[in-house]
Amino acid sequence: MSNTESSKNTELTRRKFLGTAAASAGLAIAPGVLLFRVAQAKPAAQAVTSKVRWGMLIDSTKCSTGCNDCVTACKTEHHLEGHNRPETDVQWIRKLKVTDKQTGHVMSLPMMCQHCENPPCVDVCPTGASFKRADGIVLVDRHICIGCRYCMMACPYKARSFEHEEVDDQAVSAPRGKGTVEACTMCVYRVDRDKQPACVEACSEAEHGAMLFGDLNDPESEISKRLAEYGGKQIRADLGLNTGVRYQGI
Repeated sequence: MSNTESSKNTELTRRKFLGTAAASAGLAIAPGVLLFRVAQAKPAAQAVTSKVRWGMLIDSTKCSTGCNDCVTACKTEHHLEGHNRPETDVQWIRKLKVTDKQTGHVMSLPMMCQHCENPPCVDVCPTGASFKRADGIVLVDRHICIGCRYCMMACPYKARSFEHEEVDDQAVSAPRGKGTVEACTMCVYRVDRDKQPACVEACSEAEHGAMLFGDLNDPESEISKRLAEYGGKQIRADLGLNTGVRYQGI
């Protein structure tokens, strides 16, 4: 089998993982690990395409320090219940307070998986659990994640969490399990249904306008036009990761 055929088969297998119809029963993959199947997004045989690259633009000038709408929306959407212990609580998106030491100017930055074109988490994963879809969304296949946490160490954005606790009340669209790594998925199942990620939708509904989602490869998309007109910066651009999340006002 050629490398091209092997890559296509791997992509199709992962696509099936993300597109399996919701099941009423869970799937036990190891002692203490119970994952639920994912609600169907697109037909399993319909592969994503590299013609699209999904990305996000965040305007820090419109992001209020006291606002946590995006964080709350993410927790609600994915049933990320806290355990009242900061060291074990899961956050797929968090707010950072950044202060310019020279001017004293304070910025509020939502931080999540940056969905890199060259993701270091994928490079170090020994099982292939960390992978990048053709459309640029970086994901974790928790069915083959062994919880080694190499990806967490490799991520320069501290954007991944390890689930230490038993997981109850899972969302069928976001399988989770004790002993596996988690991170922002850009609400891939929503994206596959032509919907906005939950954080972007919440920001828009609150009329903050700080988050914009779209196709970075389409010059006619709103996000591409905004970047072309006003520019956008990457966090740690020096690493050459070509992140899918860009920021303005920083």
